[in-house]
Amino acid sequence: MPLDGKIPSGPLSAKWDKHKFDSKLVNPANKRKFDVIVVGSGLAGASAAASLAELGYKVQCFCFQDSPRRAHSIAAQGGINAAKNYPNDGDSIQRLFYDTIKGGDFRAREANVYRLAQVSGNIIDQCVAQGVPFAREYGGLLSNRSFGGAQVSRTFYARGQTGQQLLLGAYQALSRQIGLGAVQMFPRTEMLDLVVIEGQAKGIVVRNLVTGEITSHAADAVVLATGGYGNVFFLSTNAKGCNVTATWRAYKKGAFFANPCYTQIHPTCIPVSGEHQSKLTLMSESLRNDGRVWVPKRKEDCSKPPSSIPDSDRDYFLERKYPSFGNLAPRDISSRSAKEVCDEGRGVGPGGLGVYLDFADSIKRLSLNVVRERYGNLFDMYEKITGENAYEVPMRIYPAVHYTMGGSWVDYNLMSNLPGLFVLGEANFSDHGANRLGASALMQGLADGYFVLPYTIGHYFASAKPAKAPVSHPEFKKTEESVRVLTQKLLSIKGKRTPTSLHRELGKLLWEKCGMSRNEAGLKEALKRIPELRAEFWKNVNVTGENGELNQSLEYAGRVADFMEFAELLCLDALHRRESCGGHFRQEFQTPDGEAKRDDENFSYVAAWEYQGSNQQPTMHKEALVYEEVHMSTRSYK
Repeated sequence: MPLDGKIPSGPLSAKWDKHKFDSKLVNPANKRKFDVIVVGSGLAGASAAASLAELGYKVQCFCFQDSPRRAHSIAAQGGINAAKNYPNDGDSIQRLFYDTIKGGDFRAREANVYRLAQVSGNIIDQCVAQGVPFAREYGGLLSNRSFGGAQVSRTFYARGQTGQQLLLGAYQALSRQIGLGAVQMFPRTEMLDLVVIEGQAKGIVVRNLVTGEITSHAADAVVLATGGYGNVFFLSTNAKGCNVTATWRAYKKGAFFANPCYTQIHPTCIPVSGEHQSKLTLMSESLRNDGRVWVPKRKEDCSKPPSSIPDSDRDYFLERKYPSFGNLAPRDISSRSAKEVCDEGRGVGPGGLGVYLDFADSIKRLSLNVVRERYGNLFDMYEKITGENAYEVPMRIYPAVHYTMGGSWVDYNLMSNLPGLFVLGEANFSDHGANRLGASALMQGLADGYFVLPYTIGHYFASAKPAKAPVSHPEFKKTEESVRVLTQKLLSIKGKRTPTSLHRELGKLLWEKCGMSRNEAGLKEALKRIPELRAEFWKNVNVTGENGELNQSLEYAGRVADFMEFAELLCLDALHRRESCGGHFRQEFQTPDGEAKRDDENFSYVAAWEYQGSNQQPTMHKEALVYEEVHMSTRSYK
């Protein structure tokens, strides 16, 4: 079935303004008649909940953390993009739009990306008004730096804590609405299922993570802003709590899941140090502004102290391969290049799984104090984890799973194929194609929550006029019961393996067979092994404790159970897409010099998967990617 993205007609630059004018409105006095559930309190969720409440809607906001301030958006380090052109270096809405489309390897929806570039400047104005302490030049103007995949400086930042400061801005807006009684906040509460009545999203079933109580909540629309699924790989830069549960359980209720094989590997992460590790740590892409990436030219030099290797014996491989962009080549390309030199035996550090990120030249050029001022907290974090002083010796970095471009399918209004279900931020698929550019995740989350959803959800209410469905409706009781049955099943198995051991095995399998590079044989091996591992989970997992209490083993087991199912869809999508594009690199499809080789004739579409039942092959629906203003070309950063 071909999918309709509901993209407005007219010139690309006028689509969003035309769409806002054409959208139906809800009278201010009528807004308080509508209830909205927002799941997630990160940048997308907090900004959406605050904005909708400010407009007059009655909002319930849910997060599994003890406070909205602990959402994973807080971990973002490097910055947020906006087409302000403050440095006067040639930036514009058109250039940000094109860089994002090209960075995504021409696999994103054109109209959504242009809208994102259009509203980017408004985000900065909003955040400055909230008091977000962006870095400033000596004269007081906002400062910008560069990020990967761009030749202009358009990234606004607050040292290496940009996500934290932006989230505090959104949180204060949310807190104001909580104080006014317009938002009812439910912390430490996890969504475990979506309630669908007559084909429309009408509410959710949740579990109180402190008491174990399972309850239902009804609304006229449900907004999922629950982040990405990177933790399916076990080791990632995501917080340990990040999961696929909300979007996956919505998928099992009929919401299409789009492009799950588009996963992003970030090139600058602290390398794995052993089997004991439960997560990885990001080193911001902003470091590549002033750090130079290199490895020794000769394998025999890899064990030598880096300071003893002369410049003539170093391979600054990103500068060599991509002279136009150098160390700021996009993430997918930079990650594969790092893997390539390590596979050649020229990696550094334990196991040869690392490359150097060296600041010696910048310290000489700028001074130690300037480098410390720009990146001090990142250098401190690195030293705490590795015991090494990166001002004196180069950092060691290696690629790791960081972000997911796939997610719930949504149309131009950010609504899924299930009426009444809206999906924002990293949880949807819409803006980044096959590879996200650095500093664009914060931009999308805040764009969706502050500037897009408040218009589009009103149009849904005014045009669809959804009927109310109370929590006494039989579908709520049925959904509640299915959640209780699943919870009790997890507790009753009493096997011999922990959820962590099973998750680690799944993650290792995916990293090896469907990670930085994939091939048909490996994907088929994974698709054979995943159902076996899933059967092992349901036969032999050991979930300690009981339901009626704080039980983190139970929470985690439920999330791993969803990863066990989702992993199969991820590999299936990667197997069907017989091309290389962005973060999806199929070894069979590459150019003679090892770059991704797209197949625009056969794969220029969004693959949206529809659930057909347990152990049944899902159905794939296609949304053709039609470019009106952009000419699809082979990506080159050389």
